[in-house]
Amino acid sequence: TAIFGKKLSSTPLQVLLYLNCWYFAAFFLANILMFIYKGLLLPYPTSNLILDVALLVLFLGLEILRIFYGWKGNLCEHAVTMAVSLFLLLPCITLSAYFLFLQSMVLRLEFLLGLVLLGFYSLQFLLSILALSAFARSKVY
Repeated sequence: TAIFGKKLSSTPLQVLLYLNCWYFAAFFLANILMFIYKGLLLPYPTSNLILDVALLVLFLGLEILRIFYGWKGNLCEHAVTMAVSLFLLLPCITLSAYFLFLQSMVLRLEFLLGLVLLGFYSLQFLLSILALSAFARSKVY
């Protein structure tokens, strides 16, 4: 719903969400491969490995939901859907920080991948706030 034909959806946010889809797929695959490496070659406690893999699968589900709601909220210019995406960003940031700092064993590659992911999240947070404010201002009550 645009004001006088003006589109309010954010192109930079949409591009960032698209790139985040691909990056998170690579992040997830790289983490699975690193868990296999850590489980086979390093003294990684089995219970911690199971917990970390379970959290990674949870992370995948939350990320899919977050990107879906962000994508649809931006394209449909719907403030509530964008707010849901922003709300889902909080547990995603928390899980990203867990994989960055709190695992039993963090490899350098995991650390770098996590930093890039947090960079994506910070940009998406800023662009989502801007888009959400534009959508909220456009509503005529």
